[in-house]
Amino acid sequence: MTTPFIIGVAGGSGSGKTTVTRKVLETIGAEMAAVIVQDDYYRDQSHLSFEQRLATNYDHPHAFDWPLLIEHIDELRCGRAIEMPSYDFTRHTRASRTVTIQPAPVIVIEGLFPLYDAALREMMSLKIFVDTDADVRFIRRLKRDIAERGRTTDSVIEQYLATVRPMHNQFIEPTKRFADVILPHGANDPAVDIITTKVASLIA
Repeated sequence: MTTPFIIGVAGGSGSGKTTVTRKVLETIGAEMAAVIVQDDYYRDQSHLSFEQRLATNYDHPHAFDWPLLIEHIDELRCGRAIEMPSYDFTRHTRASRTVTIQPAPVIVIEGLFPLYDAALREMMSLKIFVDTDADVRFIRRLKRDIAERGRTTDSVIEQYLATVRPMHNQFIEPTKRFADVILPHGANDPAVDIITTKVASLIA
């Protein structure tokens, strides 16, 4: 394939996006795909105090560095490697290290908002929305933030009520209408198997 097959995997926090991405990689082979995690494209906040960083609404589209994300996807489409940023969720700012991502026949963009930006959607060959019940998403997020991001239970609950839930309803849920495929009940095996089989056939 001369033009990469670009897949957008969107959905709320804890919906199962990473599971869908992992199953795509298992089917086509990790060497056949470049995975872009939108969480690593949060804006750099090193110029702000730690207290100011804590006040950032990370569930709003404006929290992301859209120009850099689109530039990097365009570079990969043109066959050029990129240096994907990394985000330090304990310091709430961009880390100093980057990750080299090589171009590949398949590009997967995984995150809250892959379907939000029109320019990004135009690049996609397949747009997926992972639709999971709110209670399941909250429990998954709670476990992840405590285990992986050094958060307390109270801070996770406060953030969920203040920003995660309202931002999901205002910005993430509406992007479902742009999806080519909606996966009900999260990353359910039958639906994911159909998608991965189709992608594998296209790049064979």
